[in-house]
Amino acid sequence: MGKLVDVDDLIDSAAVAEIVGLSSSSNVATYRGRYADFPQPVVNLGSGRCLLWLRPDVEAWNDRRRRKP
Repeated sequence: MGKLVDVDDLIDSAAVAEIVGLSSSSNVATYRGRYADFPQPVVNLGSGRCLLWLRPDVEAWNDRRRRKP
């Protein structure tokens, strides 16, 4: 059985970009390639289709990144 999630915690790349402070949702793909510890989407419908992340995962990652010297 997969991970149970609260659908209210699902966010798209535009919301990820906003949390992380990126100027565009297309820059999320760059971050996914640049940072090995960047949260993985919990919904991936395939190439060129919808990706959704869990807001708490993205917020926790962003908080850790900001704390690093």
